[in-house]
Amino acid sequence: MNAPGSTGQVAPGQPQWEFAAAPVPYAEALARMEARVAAIRAGTAPELVWLVEHPPTYTAGTSATPEGLVDARFPVFRAGRGGQWTYHGPGQVTGYVMLDLAERGRDIRAYVHSLEDWVIRTLWRFSVVGERREGRVGIWVADKARGTEAKIGAIGVRVTRWVSWHGVALNVDPDLSHFGGIVPCGISQHGVTSLHDQGVLATMEEVQAAMQACWAEVFG
Repeated sequence: MNAPGSTGQVAPGQPQWEFAAAPVPYAEALARMEARVAAIRAGTAPELVWLVEHPPTYTAGTSATPEGLVDARFPVFRAGRGGQWTYHGPGQVTGYVMLDLAERGRDIRAYVHSLEDWVIRTLWRFSVVGERREGRVGIWVADKARGTEAKIGAIGVRVTRWVSWHGVALNVDPDLSHFGGIVPCGISQHGVTSLHDQGVLATMEEVQAAMQACWAEVFG
């Protein structure tokens, strides 16, 4: 894996990789993604997987309702992606995935399934079993200590003229109390967890490396 803040080499048919060296303000990330999506469509820039952290932020997807914002203690943004309310903050790896789906296959459902597989395979590198749940978005783990299950990874995508943006968020060691300001993804009956909360004391760099290593297993 390249050092944080560096740009990876691009193999034929593979996206460019970037790792933000410092937290990226959410508005800046939106502007950068929008510009990159336009450049990919125009054929002037390669596909990109961009791994970042954000300052504490709440984002609303296209299905978000006012009731889902319980306490606007952090800046709030309309993200334009699918889904409901999500928290982003330090200790969470957000993976922004900008791919040309016109070339890779015009099947958004299959693309979302691949993003889920990517998170699941990354968790497996740390001996954590991530799973899908019927009727619920995201990746879930059995929370044995509490006798329930909890969400560890979020998925939210947008596709503009068959170029994807937004992507995934994986909780490494965020302040889980920050999720209390929203109803995460519209699901109030289950909690939120992280790798550290599950006893896996991985670093952000280790998780980013695992995400990059697992990419080819899913996307080829």
